[in-house]
Amino acid sequence: MDSLTHRTQKPAQPSPGKPPLLLLLHGVGSHEGDLMGLAPYVDGRFFAVSARGPLTVGPGAYAWFHVAFEAGSPVIVPEEAEESRHALIRFIDEVITRYDLDPERVYLMGFSQGAIMGLSLALTVPDRLAGVVAMSGRILPQILPQAVSPERMKGLPIFVVHGEFDPLLPVDEYGRRTRDILARLPVALTYREYAMAHQVSDESLRDVVRWLAERLERPRRDEPTGSEVRR
Repeated sequence: MDSLTHRTQKPAQPSPGKPPLLLLLHGVGSHEGDLMGLAPYVDGRFFAVSARGPLTVGPGAYAWFHVAFEAGSPVIVPEEAEESRHALIRFIDEVITRYDLDPERVYLMGFSQGAIMGLSLALTVPDRLAGVVAMSGRILPQILPQAVSPERMKGLPIFVVHGEFDPLLPVDEYGRRTRDILARLPVALTYREYAMAHQVSDESLRDVVRWLAERLERPRRDEPTGSEVRR
């Protein structure tokens, strides 16, 4: 039995070898059907899996960890975030085996709390990933002491997307702080801001879809390190 409830979308197009995995990670209070709505727009070679967070926070609403906003700042339950991080690592192995996917082409695409989880995996198990899209998220301070050596992150493609008018996670405090942390590491960082709030806009989705498709055209991590920043 799979450890996390999920939905899938099979590839619409063939690719050499086993299909690449695109693991979709929703935000707090959402569910596995949310980001699955974006799956039809991504490259047809992906086998898309949208996972449900393990914590129930309301009817049809789930999370990777509980969070409350005190004086405008998010306060989390770090033990739950850590449990979910380990759950996702196990789940990746499960879906690769169950659906016969390419373990060398595992991509994460998360929104808000899902982006937080994707970045946590990027910093702690980068060798398990081929790329990460983090939309409207942040890096948890609690994960930084657990980050592996920078050498293990070398060349990992990461695309960080944030809204200029995000009222929940303001860009100057969270988006640009994420950018600055990652820019000090040898990852292949792309950072872009959009005229949007805490959401996925048509423009940001087009760029994400294009970025993911471009990754499939290159050997794993066969791109220069450094940063591309666009505001």
